[in-house]
Amino acid sequence: MALTPPTRLLLIRHAPSAVPGRLAGRLDVPCTLPGEPVLALARQRAAQLCPDARLISSPARRCLETARALHPGAEISENTSLWEQDFGAWEGLETTALPDLGPMNRVELAAHRPPGGESFLELAQRAQSALGSIQGRAIIVTHAGVIRAALGMALQDAAQGLAFEIAPFSATLLTAAGGEWSIGFVNLALAP
Repeated sequence: MALTPPTRLLLIRHAPSAVPGRLAGRLDVPCTLPGEPVLALARQRAAQLCPDARLISSPARRCLETARALHPGAEISENTSLWEQDFGAWEGLETTALPDLGPMNRVELAAHRPPGGESFLELAQRAQSALGSIQGRAIIVTHAGVIRAALGMALQDAAQGLAFEIAPFSATLLTAAGGEWSIGFVNLALAP
């Protein structure tokens, strides 16, 4: 009997936004890539962490730019389910201009929907469905919210994904075997 190899997902948050300090969920902004010496180290590290992997990306410009820089010439499969949370009326606001929601626990925060946008739980539902359908090895260039949703999937509690900080240009590893997800690491810097 042949055993199915485990699924290995290397989730990479895109490089820093070229428009820092603003909420950019669906706002399609470019990223600021590091220089070639840093990119070369990041390419090497990603290849070591998830060799022979296919490349999947959110269609967001900042993700596609990061994916192309990390894997020049590679075929990129875009998946619209891997977009960041839709922050609706809050899109493009400076983070200092966001409304004060008062004290909320993670469950309440995950269920909260910005005006005209989607809640984190709604993001988690679409992202977890997309990620759960991937078989084999994949490098996925996406957003902090999607990576938090993936961590919530591994913890079997979407709201708990909000407990994690996800740095730009960092990697998170999830592995699934026998239907159970495990977290290999979170927030590993791709390069110094």
